Amino acid sequence: MGFFDKIKMGLKRTTEAVSEQFNDIMSNFVQIDAEMLEQLEEALILSDLGATVAAEATEKVEDCAKHQRVDTPLALRCVLKDVLSDMMQQDTALHLDTKPAVILVIGVNGVGKTTSIGKIASRYVSQGKKVMLSAADTFRAAAADQLEIWAKRAGADIVRHGEGADPAAVVYDSIAAAKARGSDVIIIDTAGRLHNKQNLMNELGKIDRIITRELPDADRETLLVLDATTGQNAVHQADAFNKAAKLTGIILTKLDGTAKGGIVVAISAGLGVPVKLVGVGEGLDDLMDFDRSEFLEALLPPVEEME
Repeated sequence: MGFFDKIKMGLKRTTEAVSEQFNDIMSNFVQIDAEMLEQLEEALILSDLGATVAAEATEKVEDCAKHQRVDTPLALRCVLKDVLSDMMQQDTALHLDTKPAVILVIGVNGVGKTTSIGKIASRYVSQGKKVMLSAADTFRAAAADQLEIWAKRAGADIVRHGEGADPAAVVYDSIAAAKARGSDVIIIDTAGRLHNKQNLMNELGKIDRIITRELPDADRETLLVLDATTGQNAVHQADAFNKAAKLTGIILTKLDGTAKGGIVVAISAGLGVPVKLVGVGEGLDDLMDFDRSEFLEALLPPVEEME
């Protein structure tokens, strides 16, 4: 099953909710006017784009209508898809061309961080790459144990220290081991809960300095894991982490469990951080590369359901 089919299944609840809103909009649709735009903005907000992004998208739809004919459900859908696509970050690929390359994974507890790391590791091992996992979440007792289970399942190496060890020291040793073993990718787990934002920034800062010093020319992805079911709270988390670390992308988990798939647009367009991977199930192959066009195709109701 490809990305489109899995996303379509995962977004079924969202599409049904949006379909109801769009059916109301389209029932007497003749042209784009103030009343219709107000209804469109409300529909976008209800699908969890957030007020700011929804307002901007609606304004862009109105601007498009001034330059092209938009008088059918199909035309409106095409314009809206193009508008949302243009608003979202374009670069959704993972850039990991050096050997080794580094993936730094951050996020609060309970969002699927360890599981996501395991699935990424499994993906690269299946491609014939040597993967090193770094158990730098030393604050949570079971974190390293869980990561080790995933390492064995995926066929990856792992470096871990005892509970309460210095996370930066774990990263240092992981890089050294990766160099010695010829690893292609180092995936670093980090603490999901620290006492305050300053602690978070300090810890990530130390890890950043170690990576920069030991692997100055390595490609690096800093990925924040977010739970799609938390809605706008995920946007707030992303904003806070983006200020503490230079995020290169988002891993959005549990997209199949939310009725508000528009959160993808809210994060990508609202925060300027691309969604790179999405979780649409529990299987190893259910953490998928994000495809902006296919996502929007699955998110927006088909025309036949709007007419």
